[in-house]
Amino acid sequence: MTGKIVGAVVAGVLLGLYVLPVSILEHTDLIIDIGLMLLLFFVGIDIGLNRSVFTRIRSMGLKILLIPLMIITGSIVGGIVGGSLLGMPFNESGAVGAGLGWYTLSSILMANYSNELSTLAFLANVVREMMAFMIIPLVAKRVGFFSSIGPAGATSMDTALPVISKATDPETAIIAFISGAICTFSVPIIVPLILNL
Repeated sequence: MTGKIVGAVVAGVLLGLYVLPVSILEHTDLIIDIGLMLLLFFVGIDIGLNRSVFTRIRSMGLKILLIPLMIITGSIVGGIVGGSLLGMPFNESGAVGAGLGWYTLSSILMANYSNELSTLAFLANVVREMMAFMIIPLVAKRVGFFSSIGPAGATSMDTALPVISKATDPETAIIAFISGAICTFSVPIIVPLILNL
């Protein structure tokens, strides 16, 4: 799976460099949206065909909330530790980690604070999403299905969901969606809070 993802990115770069006209950029948002909706549609079909999944998730109860809580905590602490190695203030590095892979919103939230920090948040969270695509299958295979949700952060409800679904099972895909939704809702709250510490 990781090889296919890397291959797709490389193929896209080569097509962009040598084949496609620049005018295609006017339509990329629409193409991406259609592709993402198709992926999520087929993930939904896979989940719907496994009817026992909902019963198993209901039996887990509130324990499901521990997954996004640990993802949020780990991301912020990881950002603070990484930032301390670079000599950054803890609130700035923690806010970058609190972006949880949502690079567009986290960079916008930090734009009023600092252009440099906004750029760093964008790059760090783009890299997180790209790394998640590559390591989710490995984490699912070597560590565990629930652990594979962590690298995706907020993107486990959208762009990373098809990768998680393919690498795990329908139960994990539903939990990943719930976790991603909670992470997504928390980003606009947590990032400003941490920045203002």
